[in-house]
Amino acid sequence: MPDGVRAELVVHEPANCPLAALADESDAPVTDVTWATGENATAEEFRVASDDTEAAAALDAVTPVVDVGEERVYRFERDSDTTCACELVESLGSPVADVRLDDGTLVLTLHLESVDRLRTVVGELSDAAERVELNYLVHTGTAAVDDGDPTVVDRNRLTDRQRDVVRTAHRMGYFSYPREANATAVADELGIGPSTFAEHLAAAQRTLLDDLLRE
Repeated sequence: MPDGVRAELVVHEPANCPLAALADESDAPVTDVTWATGENATAEEFRVASDDTEAAAALDAVTPVVDVGEERVYRFERDSDTTCACELVESLGSPVADVRLDDGTLVLTLHLESVDRLRTVVGELSDAAERVELNYLVHTGTAAVDDGDPTVVDRNRLTDRQRDVVRTAHRMGYFSYPREANATAVADELGIGPSTFAEHLAAAQRTLLDDLLRE
């Protein structure tokens, strides 16, 4: 079995993403985002519920194309010289499996060959957005004699504070070997005491391990 991952990334305030601004104005979920780049412009299409009158009013400047079931397809064009977050990911050789927007926040689903590849993508996206979060990760793993041991890690089981602690600790190299930052340094960065940092980290690790080790 391939040692690949399926990941959902939440990209906050992506740069060069007019669709994110449109979705924020409409305050409606946007799904099935696709794009095609021509010689001088890139055309993007997306879907919004066709009975959402508030979204239709907010999207008045965008061209409606066709109704498909209970959804309306919209299309707009942008300068093809401007690289958006989705195109940035694909420029790394990683196709985007699914794109949607909630309240102006870009949500990308990716199928990648390894966790290391995921780290590369997140690193590139972090330079083009206010912040990037991992919403969930499914790691199929590799097995020598059976069909593998798929694992789902649900980030939403962590509290906001636990996410912040884990994210900061990871960024500062607390989990590296050898460590690039100790507990005191990470706690200082977070503005909390070392004991509070340890409590939040232990709770977060226990929650994540429950997902990883459950039968």
